[in-house]
Amino acid sequence: MTLSISLTTVTRNQAKQFLRILYNPFHKFLSLSQPYALNLNLRCWKSYVRCATLQQTPHLFDESPKPDLAQYNGLLFDYSRNNKKEALNLFLGIHSSGFPVDGSTISCVLKVCGCLFNVTAGRQVHCQCMKLGLLKDITVGTSLLDMYMKTENVKDGRRVFDHMGERNVVSWTSLLGGYAQNGMNEQVLELFLTMQMQGIKPNSFTFAAVLGALASGGMVENGAQVHCLIVKFGFETTTFVCNSLINMYLKSGMCKDARLVFDGMETKSAVTWNCMISGYVTNGLDLEAFKTFYDMRHAGVKLTQMAFSPIMKLCANHKQLGFARQLHCRVLKDGFSFDPKIETTLMVAYSKCNKMDDALKLFSMMPEAQYVVSWTAMISGHLQNGQIHEAVELFCLMNKEGVRPNHFTYSAILTAQPTISPFQIHAQVIKANYEKSPSVGTAILDAYVKLGNIKEAAKAFEQIDEHDRDIVAWSAMLAGYAQIGDSEGATKVFMQLVKEGIKPNEFTFSSVINACAAPTAPLEQGKQFHAWSIKSKLSDALCVCSALTTMYAKRGNIDNAYQVFRRQRERDLVSWNSMISGYAQHGRAKKALEVFEEMQRENVEMDDITFISVISACSHAGLVDEGEKYFSVMVKEHHISPTMELYSCMVDLYSRAGMLDKAMDIINRMPFPASATVWRTLLAASRVHRNLELGKHAAEQLISLQPEDSAAYVLLSNIYAAAGNWHERREVRKLMEQRKVKKEAGYSWIEVKNKIHSFLAADHSHPMADHIYSKLDELKIRLKDIGYQPDTDYVLQDIANEDKETILSQHSERLAIAFGLIATPPGTALQIVKNLRVCGDCHTVIKLISLTEGRDIVVRDTTRFHHFKAGSCSCGDYW
Repeated sequence: MTLSISLTTVTRNQAKQFLRILYNPFHKFLSLSQPYALNLNLRCWKSYVRCATLQQTPHLFDESPKPDLAQYNGLLFDYSRNNKKEALNLFLGIHSSGFPVDGSTISCVLKVCGCLFNVTAGRQVHCQCMKLGLLKDITVGTSLLDMYMKTENVKDGRRVFDHMGERNVVSWTSLLGGYAQNGMNEQVLELFLTMQMQGIKPNSFTFAAVLGALASGGMVENGAQVHCLIVKFGFETTTFVCNSLINMYLKSGMCKDARLVFDGMETKSAVTWNCMISGYVTNGLDLEAFKTFYDMRHAGVKLTQMAFSPIMKLCANHKQLGFARQLHCRVLKDGFSFDPKIETTLMVAYSKCNKMDDALKLFSMMPEAQYVVSWTAMISGHLQNGQIHEAVELFCLMNKEGVRPNHFTYSAILTAQPTISPFQIHAQVIKANYEKSPSVGTAILDAYVKLGNIKEAAKAFEQIDEHDRDIVAWSAMLAGYAQIGDSEGATKVFMQLVKEGIKPNEFTFSSVINACAAPTAPLEQGKQFHAWSIKSKLSDALCVCSALTTMYAKRGNIDNAYQVFRRQRERDLVSWNSMISGYAQHGRAKKALEVFEEMQRENVEMDDITFISVISACSHAGLVDEGEKYFSVMVKEHHISPTMELYSCMVDLYSRAGMLDKAMDIINRMPFPASATVWRTLLAASRVHRNLELGKHAAEQLISLQPEDSAAYVLLSNIYAAAGNWHERREVRKLMEQRKVKKEAGYSWIEVKNKIHSFLAADHSHPMADHIYSKLDELKIRLKDIGYQPDTDYVLQDIANEDKETILSQHSERLAIAFGLIATPPGTALQIVKNLRVCGDCHTVIKLISLTEGRDIVVRDTTRFHHFKAGSCSCGDYW
């Protein structure tokens, strides 16, 4: 029976029904021995293929009585476009039946093997090509080459290319594209030159492949030369070639050149517009990206899936909630709401616009989008909005649902301190084999740094693969050493970084310079890194300038700090705060207030740190009225709520001025309990102003908050000693012994010829101790000759006055100064650092030494810098 069916009369549903009737098991496929009644011509068969499902198509074709090779190849080609796995099965059926194949068949199935990344099947087909003698076919050879390149077998692909008898532009383009796909960008350029030397004229696809490699390799200069060739060969109007040019220029940051290509295009595809918008976003040209998106809509270009991600990223960065909602509506209207990438980008946009409820709603309503990227986006969103507890709960739920975290997830959740334990997450990271990942390793070491555990941070740093350690990881490790003030450790890491050929960036210099701000760091070390940053052309970077300002201020050179500050091309809040704080620490309150006034004129937005620095400056100079004024300005004009630190500054302001009643009034009016710092400040002031009752009260409060802190016991015992109450003093000392609280020993250090020399009170351990004490005896005689009388009230011990004078003369700062005088040439400035507050008698002595010896002496104690010069001090004897 012969059935003749007109294509014009068969509907889609009829065709499907007809195919179901004609269904046969797949094992009958290619069985040519059975007679079938269905007779379909090729045109009819193609129509049925379009109507049928892929599962039905082979059975339809199976019933053709005498299928020829062209029909098999046509069916194989259709399968290769729609269902590549079935295409491979179809070829296996053809092969097992013994039906002859040609170059078209082999080329098609090799393409399928490449797309499926099935190199095993590809090699088997390669063997079949050799048996059939098809390797000389240029189409087959090119397909083999393309298959090996797509499966990352570059050497095999190159071997096929080298053995090809004939090569055309398609073969060369496949080779170039393969090298580009596998990241061998420099080889692409070499091959492109060789190709032209052999007389092969590039086509548009060749140029697209070469431009892609040049873009990835950052070889924009060569790209400009290729651009000239594109114009020479007449491809400057080809859309996808222009797209590749735009991509190359944008990846190289040459946005103007990319725009020239874009504006010169006769025909722009959706890819062109998307490439331009995405490139602007990547290069931080947000306004141009928004404008290009507007022009794209005005030109009537239909939005594709690729168009939404970059523009929604802009909405997220600029918190444009209204625009994000409009894009969301457009996504729903265009039917892209089930695209996981678009859904995740929308979640991120809502998260950054502080609309976590909307983000969660979108996340929960679309379970198909709940994969690791979307989970990570939601966790990060909670963290960015300060919802640490919710982020941790979501992370736990993610693990419970069986979604495996990736390196982005671990990097995000490690910032959720103190809710999470870095040790527990670190254990999970090791189990998941992510500890060698640069981003995860950096996050782990940063978490340990925040805990102050530099040893574990260093171990995490060493776990990162040496070849994958990026500049972020190195900078984080340097920041860890800077945080604990280990300049030696930071310097070693920096030198190791340079030795391994990694170029420091501005954050690297910022971290290592911050480490040099530590009191124990060599004086010249920070200057050397400053010079290095100048040589690297990074000294003008904002973070480097701020670090330099802080470093010079903390190392006693406030004038250098100001010079760096004045040269800054741009200043952020950190820069202004560093300068004000620096002047405050150096007792130059007027200069600090001048910088603050300038800051106000520049309309810089201030924070609580700004006013802490300003009020501290007033406190150190006794400017009580000014301090009260700025505190009022802070609350009324800048609407900054006073923090514990700010209240502490006000207590310090009144305490230093002897206004202890006002200081207590501040403490009583605070909306929260006073901290240990507040009580310690009041206790110290009570000792200076000899207010025994208030001192006892402050000491009791401080001891209850910090029972192991020796400061409270020492200050209280000093108050009793100053009042002559030796019995009570002994009771305090006994209490210290019972609680095993030890008084911190006072020591001072000085740097001479890049070496640190430390001294304890009455220290005889230094190799030059005899010379030091001889110098002290000489100074004692000279100072008495000009009228100096020791103030034994600063020795709070029940001993004879002579013994008190001896104790005073052997304080650690005097030993350090005496050593400096004999170890440095006359006229050299000395800088001393002390771990405790300088006593009043030493302050007087150092003023006189600066006069008699003609030396500038800088002494840094726990609270401030004292600049002694020609018999006076920068603090004006008010500290």
